[in-house]
Amino acid sequence: MDKIKKVHDLHDEIRDNVQRALREDIGNGDLTALLIPSDRTLKATVITRENAVLCGTQWFEACFTALAPEITIEWFFKDADRVQVNQILCEITGPARAMLTAERSGLNFLQLLSAVATQTRQFVDAIAGTNTVIVDTRKTLPGLRLAQKYAVTCGGGMNHRVGLYDGILIKENHIIAAGGILPALTHAREIAAPNVFIQIEVETVQQLQEAIAAGATMVLLDNFSLAQLRDAVAWTRQHAGQRIILEASGNITLENVRQVAETGVDRISIGGLTKNIQAVDLSMRFV
Repeated sequence: MDKIKKVHDLHDEIRDNVQRALREDIGNGDLTALLIPSDRTLKATVITRENAVLCGTQWFEACFTALAPEITIEWFFKDADRVQVNQILCEITGPARAMLTAERSGLNFLQLLSAVATQTRQFVDAIAGTNTVIVDTRKTLPGLRLAQKYAVTCGGGMNHRVGLYDGILIKENHIIAAGGILPALTHAREIAAPNVFIQIEVETVQQLQEAIAAGATMVLLDNFSLAQLRDAVAWTRQHAGQRIILEASGNITLENVRQVAETGVDRISIGGLTKNIQAVDLSMRFV
């Protein structure tokens, strides 16, 4: 979240996300909500149907208050808290029509972002006790990148670059188009501002050695086997010490993530944290 705050105002992002969500759902008006008397005030609760890590309370709340500022929400948990099945997450009080209109958009944000935080926490817990950190990627839902990257931090993970503008990641196609590892890295150093990191992706230990010889300080080891990762870490620590950040990526699952961490890599990036998501089961019910 700290990195996101440095690049963007998260409050503005929440407002924009919520405005788009409400606009696409409501259109010219909520026809079904007209069944409810306009002066009716009710209370509702949101309950989780499964164990999860809560995330997205600000987005949820903004969906309701955007339609009726007088709506009040009392939270019993905060973002990044672990919640258990059948626990009440919050109580909502206000105009019934506005609450019903905001319900789906609010729950969509809360279910999605809690799912990202929950999945991230599973990976973080799986490598507990190692010196490796879990990081996200740019494989996010269009329009919701900052929200999902915030959710990753609530799950205990760290953010990689936010977008193409705040970091240089030289991948296979960049290397081919630039004419090789050395010219790609050389040009990257020429154009990068002091606060922009430069990372290069390699697919073999030989390419790793070439990249470090060319001055790389941050290397992405793409789709390396466990044996190749161990060889890469051993060679790097012997010849370059701890100054090189090694990141593993590709085909990382909950079943193998600890083995990957135990090879000694500094970071593990996982696109599935934000891409392969099954929403947390939440429900809102009037009291």
